[in-house]
Amino acid sequence: MEKLAGRVAVITGGASGIGLGIARAALAEGMRVALLDIEQGALDGARQSLGGEAIGLRADVSDPATLAAAAEQVLARFGRIDVICNNAGVLTQGPLAESRIRDWEWLVGVNLLGVVHGIRVFVPHLRAHGEGGHVVNTASIAGLSALPGLGIYTATKHAVVALSEVLREELAPEGIGVSVLCPGGVRTRIHEAGRNRPAVLGGPDAAAARAAPTDAAVETGMDPLAVGARVLRAIRANELYVLTHPEYRAAFAARAEAILAAYDRAAKESA
Repeated sequence: MEKLAGRVAVITGGASGIGLGIARAALAEGMRVALLDIEQGALDGARQSLGGEAIGLRADVSDPATLAAAAEQVLARFGRIDVICNNAGVLTQGPLAESRIRDWEWLVGVNLLGVVHGIRVFVPHLRAHGEGGHVVNTASIAGLSALPGLGIYTATKHAVVALSEVLREELAPEGIGVSVLCPGGVRTRIHEAGRNRPAVLGGPDAAAARAAPTDAAVETGMDPLAVGARVLRAIRANELYVLTHPEYRAAFAARAEAILAAYDRAAKESA
């Protein structure tokens, strides 16, 4: 999608971090932007800081009804939707064998089903005007390599990578591109994600979501605006994989080589 000026982007988790970085990059390209976020205060601050053609709408990605309501408000304001960035995400840490089912329910509900809801709600609007569009799903470097201590998060992000690969093949004939963003450490507040944890799933749990490795990665991480610029480049070029941290290449290569070696063993055993 080479022409971005005048297009409309909807960004979930848009009030801070990577979502806000994408919004800033999109506005710099002349796009119109709708920020969707669960935190009203953060939305108000982000909208005020952005200026330009940006609106902020409260929505919970785990609740498709709130996304559908937001979509109607975006259409009422801008008349169309061209890009959906399914970016909202949360995090817990700890050994998988000691994980709690409510942690699974929270992360799957936001990180995976939040993307699914975004696709189901917004892709019909990309189709409606017949001029193509683009879907960006935020996964993580944890979607390409296993990260011990982040097992639930890793599982959800692997799922986001896989569904993005499938979605790309399915939407390509309609002129709708798909990208999956797999960043490493970025300066965001995801290590404090527990502040928005629903009461039914344990309530605010920021302390349990914090750990020194994540905090260090956040403090020294990439500027969200730089990540946003890479996302806009990927939309223009219709790139499937959007990577930000080349230092993780070796870990992915080791995984890929182990899988290929298993294929080789299977071929010998089948001969």
